[in-house]
Amino acid sequence: MTEIHITGQLVCSTEEEARVVRLHLPDHVRLTRAEVGCTSFEVIPTDDPMVWSVEERFEDQDVFDSHQQRVASSEWGRATAGVERRYSIEGLIR
Repeated sequence: MTEIHITGQLVCSTEEEARVVRLHLPDHVRLTRAEVGCTSFEVIPTDDPMVWSVEERFEDQDVFDSHQQRVASSEWGRATAGVERRYSIEGLIR
C-alpha cells in the first residue's frame, strides 16, 4: 500500500473565516490524530494570520478515504467548507 502525503495551505479570505478556523482547529486536530492509520497531522499557523501550513500523512488510500468521509460530515467540515485549501496530494491511486 502507498502512503498518502498531503502538503499545502489552508487560506482564509476574511477574518471571520480565520476566527472559525482557530475555534474549530484544536478539536479537528485531536480527532484526526486519533484516527487509525493517521501517521502524522500538523496544521500550523504561519506569519500570516490568514494562512495555516498543512502536512498530513495517512497509511494508505483506504485510511485517507475514511478520513475524508469523517471530515465531510464533521463540525470542522461544515464550519470551514468555504475556506480555500491549496493542497498537493501524493500517493493517490484513484
